[in-house]
Amino acid sequence: MDLLECGNCLTDEHVELAERLTGTQKKLKCTNCGDEWLRGEPARQARSSPTLDEIKKRFPKPGDVDPVKLARVDELKADFLRREPEPVPNVAPYWKKYQWVFSAEGLPTADPQDLKNFANSSVGANPGNMSVFNEAWNEMGTEVAAAQVRRTIEYLLRGTSPSALEDRLTALINDATPNAMRGFKESLLTKVLCIAYPEEYLTILMYTGVAGKREIARSLWGLELPAPESTTWTKGRLILWSNNLLRALLGDGFRHQQHAAEFLWWAKDRA
Repeated sequence: MDLLECGNCLTDEHVELAERLTGTQKKLKCTNCGDEWLRGEPARQARSSPTLDEIKKRFPKPGDVDPVKLARVDELKADFLRREPEPVPNVAPYWKKYQWVFSAEGLPTADPQDLKNFANSSVGANPGNMSVFNEAWNEMGTEVAAAQVRRTIEYLLRGTSPSALEDRLTALINDATPNAMRGFKESLLTKVLCIAYPEEYLTILMYTGVAGKREIARSLWGLELPAPESTTWTKGRLILWSNNLLRALLGDGFRHQQHAAEFLWWAKDRA
């Protein structure tokens, strides 16, 4: 039977549109007998993507840690803090210099050599092998490469699209923005954040690796942080959220974030 016909009257003579629904679906009505029926297909319900806050709520929290693990790390922390840390004399002036270099006022005129030196320096935190960056720098030429590094740092620290820092960080790592610089990736971007926001970022420059944030969280607190390949846990989110988690677990008592990072490296094989 044609769905335009009334099933009771077997004719479409008295059929009219009662209501237009979603998609191609309509409600029809026979004015002769009063019967109503549906014709067509409803629109498919699109699954809404979770918001950044909803995703973040699923990330491990300090409350997920076994109390026994917490107590053991507290013991290690007390032992570590009884020792007077040896100051590294060149870190403070280096940090201060690059805080100016990366500032909104200093970055536009930053000396290209300072930018290249930063990428290859282990002062304060070692970014690892920079051969890809150095190759890109040489291929592009000093002025062009320096201009691109400035764009990278400006976008990371003060970009507005996307508004979330973790998403700008992801875009730079994944070359998903024209502001990205070849070879200026996770370790260097994280080091920029450590210098620009020294109270907020631990000088642990990799999310995963021999002594990455993920491995430290597992070793010290028994937390299994998401794998970098997970689709909703983008790299930038993992980097920033794991940093915040470790800082929350560490608590107070450290002189600065470098001191806290030193404790994590010292303690990870003693837990």
